[in-house]
Amino acid sequence: MKGIIGIGDNVIDKYVDLGKMFPGGNALNVAVLCNRYGAETAYIGCLGNDREGRHICNVLKNEEVDISRIKILKGSNAYAKVKLIDGDRRFIGNDRGVSRNIRLTKEDLEYIKTYDIIHTSIYSGIEELLPLLKRIDKPISFDFSNDYNMEYLERVLPYVKYAFFSGSHKTDLEIKDLQKTIHSMGPELVLITKGSRGASLFYKNQYYEQSIFPTEVIDTLGAGDGFISRVLVGIVSNEDIEEILRNAAKEAAKICTYYGALGYGISM
Repeated sequence: MKGIIGIGDNVIDKYVDLGKMFPGGNALNVAVLCNRYGAETAYIGCLGNDREGRHICNVLKNEEVDISRIKILKGSNAYAKVKLIDGDRRFIGNDRGVSRNIRLTKEDLEYIKTYDIIHTSIYSGIEELLPLLKRIDKPISFDFSNDYNMEYLERVLPYVKYAFFSGSHKTDLEIKDLQKTIHSMGPELVLITKGSRGASLFYKNQYYEQSIFPTEVIDTLGAGDGFISRVLVGIVSNEDIEEILRNAAKEAAKICTYYGALGYGISM
């Protein structure tokens, strides 16, 4: 299958109630999960040279994600502190560590060209690199989460083909209005996940709705990343769009059944 490369954020999610920490971060999660779903994937980002960074590096190797272009820097890896409230994750603190030090060389750019989709996120801190990535002429996928404003959207959306948002706090009418606005600013695909209400997709001038697959929820962290990843894999493999959404909902439900976005918990 064609390839997807994640560029940008990684973190160690520290579950304060469990006393365990798990690898995470949107760009990293998408690289790992797309690989699990059958795509060839790679990850470019900055890891700390501490225990947390080494754990992430080992997980990426174990998952057979290409990490030949990652940078291991002196300093602490990014982390986020997490509490679980009835299975729903709440972030209660974070430190960016060395994660925002991404610089792309000519060799990096040539390497990125070999992949079919570039995925990054609002937490990656690479907005200044988007014009450079756009010139590669590969689709850019971007997760805005729910942490954006109109000024930021106007700055970033012209570079983005596949736009993803979290919208569990929005009404269905607000979501449709947002999708229209986002589409008018450039992206071909606008997907908004709605938590327990499923997801809404606007793609090629058509609206789609997808409900959740009921499951025993242990931890919702990473479910949205699973949905995004399965959508991207479906796009590069030319699946029917309704099939893509069903499969994405199934994978998101699976992620809710274990701790962490990827598993691999170790003691804090």
